[in-house]
Amino acid sequence: MTAEHTAEAEDLSTPPGLRRDLEAVLMVVDQPVSEYDLARAMDVPLELVTRTLEELSREYTEQGRGFDLRAVAEGWRVYTRPECADIVEHFLREGQEVRLTQAALETMAVVAYRQPVSRGRVSAVRGVNCDGVMRTLVLRGLIEETGHDPESGALLYRTTSYFLERLGLRGLDELPDLAPFLPDDIEGLDDTGEHT
Repeated sequence: MTAEHTAEAEDLSTPPGLRRDLEAVLMVVDQPVSEYDLARAMDVPLELVTRTLEELSREYTEQGRGFDLRAVAEGWRVYTRPECADIVEHFLREGQEVRLTQAALETMAVVAYRQPVSRGRVSAVRGVNCDGVMRTLVLRGLIEETGHDPESGALLYRTTSYFLERLGLRGLDELPDLAPFLPDDIEGLDDTGEHT
């Protein structure tokens, strides 16, 4: 091994305390933190931060911890492990956290699977006026405006990175497939669910 290769290997060795420092930061952030921001704050190479985060994530899973370190939306964040959801939900008292109504969840699902989509299209799919619910979802940062429909001029909406973060997803391609929840005979149905 040449001196150059030895120097590179030493540069990527984990400095003492890096794992501890990454854990400390990730426990207090309220939104995902990028590898770049972590590397800059800790003054270590980006590759080293990436490798250490991946190792930590793997270790937490192998050890069966109650939390999980995931790369989502635009960075890394600690989440409660899905199999612990029941106990966490039981622990949290009603009303401590503002929950979305059934109408809001349905509206958000339409936006997530049809985006970019107009309010009118969401209302047509749901069969009820969704203007108020759409405003609530915008205020909560779960959906956002994303331009106008070229044909109708209607304002279009899409989900935000905060939406992905709250669901623990890296991207929209990780949304569950809808096929198992659809009726067997969907031939002849238009976008609103009516037979054509």
